[in-house]
Parts: sequence; structure tokens; C-alpha cells
Amino acid sequence: MRDELQELAAELVAIESVNPDLVAAGAGEEAIARFVAGWAERAGLEATLEEVAPGRWNALAVARGSGGGRTLLLNAHMDTVGTAGMQDPLEPRVEGGRMYGRGAFDMKASLAAILLAAARARELGLRGDVVVAAVADEEVASVGSAAVARALRPDAAIVAEPTEERLALAHRGFVWLEIETTGVAAHGSRPDLGVDAIAKTGRILTGIEELDRSLRQDVSHALLGSGSLHASLIEGGAGLSTYPDRCVVRAERRTIPGETRELVEAELRSVIKRAKEADPELRAEARAMFVREPFELDGSAEIVDVTRRAAAGALGREPDVVGVPFWTDAAIFAAAGIPTVVFGPVGEGAHADVEWVDLDSAARCAGAYLAVAAELCA
Repeated sequence: MRDELQELAAELVAIESVNPDLVAAGAGEEAIARFVAGWAERAGLEATLEEVAPGRWNALAVARGSGGGRTLLLNAHMDTVGTAGMQDPLEPRVEGGRMYGRGAFDMKASLAAILLAAARARELGLRGDVVVAAVADEEVASVGSAAVARALRPDAAIVAEPTEERLALAHRGFVWLEIETTGVAAHGSRPDLGVDAIAKTGRILTGIEELDRSLRQDVSHALLGSGSLHASLIEGGAGLSTYPDRCVVRAERRTIPGETRELVEAELRSVIKRAKEADPELRAEARAMFVREPFELDGSAEIVDVTRRAAAGALGREPDVVGVPFWTDAAIFAAAGIPTVVFGPVGEGAHADVEWVDLDSAARCAGAYLAVAAELCA
């Protein structure tokens, strides 16, 4: 399977699929979705294309069972981040067993692995279906996986995000926040008239730092540790000789299971309240802009045991059970009531200028996905 995986992964990497909501000139997923559907049809799978948002496409490939069995969903996203700063990002290069190129690690080798697993599953005479969901837009709003979760109700799912061959049962969520401080514009020579919104924001920034320190000291989750908070962006001011009448800070709060949007908003209101108590002139308000829920699966779920055994057989060792810090579409499927794990290959450089995936590792993962299908869908 290793040679087939290398060939397919190379074909996928060579197709530009940069998310256009990240980079305006990005091609999006239509070309790669059509390639996936064509490959699936040639492999004997049932293939469908769906435009889940204007110009944004999913491809589904199904190894149809004989009937009466359970359905396994294998998920990978087709979109990538941008290629600025990379050398030859769409020319897959293999050196020392590693494939280099944009998306090789995040996550086109995983997409190749689940497609090959489904094609092999078709030959096993299973009762249940194995469904590959090659989805759009994971790097921004996950409209692709959201559409799949609305349309399908598989018995279990594997999100093939790269996990270094570890079995991930949890990951953090996040809340994007905006804090706006209001001042009074005035000429720089009239401090009697102006109120400096940027300077007033300083107490809030200090409060954010203190809250982050407190959060990270509370290591309360066995797999994920703690939540965190950081200030990400700041803007304000109109000129060197003008008191700024507005300052906006955008911040990110990473959350662990049990931490909700309401909790995060209450935390930030408390930060602002304390800052106002210290400076009665301060005028500020905060709001949540975007929320992604954390993910956690009970370790007693059947898909956990099945995947652990399958991974052990493919790897020659028991996989470590972990939580991962990054967000994945597993949270979407879990929220829809689908027992979901995250398991994928070794590599490095997601979103970085140098990105690579270990091809032997990706092939081992393909073997694990096939073994899960053989047991779950038998």
C-alpha cells in the first residue's frame, strides 16, 4: 500500500486547494474534489460531489456493504492554508521517506490513506458501509464537515488529522473575542480634551495576562491540561499627534471540555470590571465573535477499543492515548452524536514554510483504518 499511497498523495498535493477565505486568490476545493470523485469511481467506489457553499465542494466516496451492517465514516479535509514563503509548494518531493509540499501533512496524505482504506474495504465483503468524506473549509468555518454531519448518521467516525500515530480522544476548543475601548479624540497638544483609548486598554491587557496565568495553573483535564488566553491583535489611533478615540484588542481563549462561551464571556467581563474599578474613566466592552467547542470522547466507547486494536496491529505497538491542542472537525461529528476519534500520521510543518509527512507512517495509518472498517462494518 505504501507505493500506492505515495502516488496518490503526490497527485493530491499537486492540486492547489488553498482556502479562499484565508487567501483571496486561493482555488478552493472544486478541482481536488473532482479529482477525488474520479479516483473513487475508478476504484469501484460510489462517488458524489456536493457544493456545500458557493464555490466550496465536498466529495463523498462509499464502499457499499451488502446491507445490515454498521457504517464507518473516515474524514479528511481538502483545503490548505496559503503557500507564501514556501519553495515549490505544489511540487511534491520525496526525500528520506518524507513527502514535502503544502498539505502533505495537513492533510492530503491522510486523505490518500482513507481513500485507499475504503477501496480495500470494498474487497472484504463487508455488510456495512465505509464512507470517505473529503471535505471543504476545515481551515476556516468547517462548512464541509457541518454538511456531512447534517446529512449522515454513521455509527462511528475517524478524523484522520495527523496525530503522530497517537489515538486522540480530546482536543481544545476556542473562542475568538473582541474588546473595544473608547476614548476621546483630540489634538495631541490638548491633553485636557483627549482620552487615550490605547493607554486605557493597558489595564485590560494586564488583566488578560493575569487571567491566562491563572488558567494555566489549573491543570484540571487529564488529557488536555488547562485552557489559555492570549491577546492576538491590537489596533487603534489615527496619527502621532492625535489622542486615539478607539482601541480594539482581539483575543483568543482556548477552552477545555466544560468551558463554555458563557464562561469565557463572564471571565472577560470580570477582567474589564476590575480594570474599571482601578480606572473609573475606562470605557470598554467585550463580545465573542466566533466559537468552536472542545471535543472529548469517553474512553469506553467501542470505536476507541476498535481503533486501539487496529492501530496496535498496524504499528506493532499500542498507540498512546492523548488529547491534542489543535481543533479538528471531530468536534462537529461528536456534537452530532457520532462517536469519533482522531488518528493520523507522523509529520511536521502544518501551516509552516516547510511541511512534510512520513509516508511509511501514512501507510500504517491506512492499514489501521482498514482494520477498523473490517471489524466495525463486518
